[in-house]
Amino acid sequence: MNENQLREQIATIGKSLYDRGLAHGSAGNISVKLTDGWLMTPTNSCLGRLDPARISRLDASGNLLSGDKPSKETFLHIAMYRERQTAGAVVHLHSVHAVAVSCLDGLDSGDVFPSITAYAVMQVGKLALVPYHPPGDESLAEAVRKLAGKHHAVLLANHGPVVAGSSLDAAVNAIEELEQTAKLMLLLRGQAVRHLTAEQVAELNRRFPN
Repeated sequence: MNENQLREQIATIGKSLYDRGLAHGSAGNISVKLTDGWLMTPTNSCLGRLDPARISRLDASGNLLSGDKPSKETFLHIAMYRERQTAGAVVHLHSVHAVAVSCLDGLDSGDVFPSITAYAVMQVGKLALVPYHPPGDESLAEAVRKLAGKHHAVLLANHGPVVAGSSLDAAVNAIEELEQTAKLMLLLRGQAVRHLTAEQVAELNRRFPN
């Protein structure tokens, strides 16, 4: 896709996420990698009402070239791109069930989700928990950077998920699977759950590497 097509795609996907309740207000942000920089949703923008022409255009150093001022969490996206050379897009949401899980005590910081479904293993993989940092605090970028090399999906404590994908479609599909898995995890709390075995997980990882 050329830049104009990518701008339209960001706006279309943003509206879809908003219309289905996966984004609200001005929460969440989307970025796409270009050959010489990134497109980034603007700060305080609503994903349901994005103007493609006003989406921020950043250079390879993260400086604003055109469009509105970028999201205050731009550094989260850049940290993921720096550590994941195959990433073509990054999506960050405050989706309700994922945020709810991020607030639970006693989570395994190296692998938040139990192995409930094959699709969670295939699309999300091991979901790492990033310790709490205030939104917009650049110390969060360093915390994400430390995990991004091994995890294409991370969960910010008391905040929400950040997911990188080879394309915007891939990143969105993965973050939607993450939200659905978080919902399942909450629905199944207190129930006797049949998890996938270690062997079944290993086979999925062999067939469908993240």
